[in-house]
Parts: sequence; structure tokens; C-alpha cells
Amino acid sequence: MRAKKSLGQNFLRDETVIGTIVDALDLRNDETVIEIGPGRGALTERLLADGAKVIAVEFDRDLIPILKDKFSHYESFTIFNEDALTVDFAGLISQNVKSEIGNLKLVANLPYNISTPILQRLIDQRHLFSRLVLMFQREVVERITALAGGKDRGFLSVLVEDAFDTEYLFDVPPRAFQPVPKVWSAVVQLKPKTSAFSDDALFRKVLSVSFSQKRKNILNNLKPVFADASALLEHSGIDGRRRAETLALDEWVSLIGMISQTKMTGPSK
Repeated sequence: MRAKKSLGQNFLRDETVIGTIVDALDLRNDETVIEIGPGRGALTERLLADGAKVIAVEFDRDLIPILKDKFSHYESFTIFNEDALTVDFAGLISQNVKSEIGNLKLVANLPYNISTPILQRLIDQRHLFSRLVLMFQREVVERITALAGGKDRGFLSVLVEDAFDTEYLFDVPPRAFQPVPKVWSAVVQLKPKTSAFSDDALFRKVLSVSFSQKRKNILNNLKPVFADASALLEHSGIDGRRRAETLALDEWVSLIGMISQTKMTGPSK
């Protein structure tokens, strides 16, 4: 079956890359793996051969009968024709897996055009998993793992840093796929952790505003939304002339804690 350009399909075929991804999952006996977008099943085949139980989520309905036929001899294989952007992972797991929530693993080769919304969805549902191994276009992984002060640091970088312990694993050349894309990919490992922020909506709002215009300093980005932005930054120990990408996670914790406190007690002086 030909890859569908409209779905951003590039099927992984390099056995070395497949093996390295499976190794990164660090599978134990009979562990269950959620696989988003199995494609032609190259990674699925290795997972099943290594003893994993696989629940595959595939959006392309034309691939469903092909994958069912290919893996019909495996009782440990289940596939659902679902959209990873809308599927209820918790419901899927509770109906099909005996493992406790939080002990599952997830693997995916994600199309560039849906990588950010999928990642934000996985952040919200990370409590279901013990480890995620994801492949994106390389520039997305560079953004995800960018440290404070780096040129690729942005809204998504801080969200991911707060939600996961992150490790950039390795780059994947275009020749590892069929058809061959024009860009490099990369694989990242994410281990869920508890957020440092009690008010997730406020956290995301402040991040969004702070990164809204990256060339502006953080004070100028915050002022239209927070009238006392200068005082909030000063009390948080942050120089308002800095840009948002220079802030480390603990500085975001200080700033958002100050904003949250001010919401409860009134404007800071």
C-alpha cells in the first residue's frame, strides 16, 4: 500500500532504527505498549516478537485490514481505527489492559503536521504511562528538549520540561523511511513526572502570553494581560528585560506562584 501524502505518512523500514527504538522502551515480560500510527507494522512486528502486548491506534482505515491480517496469529495484538487526537486513551486501556494505570508504555512515529497537538494531548494523559518513546521531525525534538537560553526554547519546551524527564536519544536519517522524506527525524524518550504547577490553566496562559512575541522582552509581553507585570516580575526575582526563552523552570514556578498569590490577595504593590 502506498503512503498517503495527505496523512503525512512515511513508513519506518530501517531495522537498526526499529531495534534501537524498542531497546529504548526497556520492555519487561508481557508489558503492554500503546503504538500510535503503526503504518505497515514494521515496529509492531518487532514489539510482538519481543513479547510485548500491543494496542495499536491507526487513523488510516485502509491499513486496518492489512495489519489485522499480518498479525492475526498474535493474540497479544489489538488494533483500533481511531484518531490519536481524539481517542480516549484511559478508556481504551481500561477495557483492554489488565495492567495498572501508569505501568504502560507508548511508542509513536508521529507526522509533523500533528506532532504538537498530539504531544500536548499526551502531556495531559501522561499519568497513564511510565515511559514514552516518540519520533518527530528533528526540529520538533530540538524544540522539545531546548534548555533555558537556547534559540529553540519556546512554549512547548517549558510544557514538556514540566511534564517529563526528557532525553534526546538519536537522529534518524531520511533513508530510514519509505517514501524518503526531505527532512531528518529524531527520537526522544519522555518519563512522566508531577507538574510543579497546581493551576495548569494559569501556567499555560502565562506561558502563551510570555512567548506570544519572542522578540519582545517578557515585561512587554505580560503588560497587556497583567497590569502589574513589572511588580510581579520584580517580586519573582526576574529582570523584565529578559526574553521568555531565557527563563529556567524554577523561575516560571516563582513567577506563576506570584501571579497566583496576587489573584487571591489583590494586585501587588
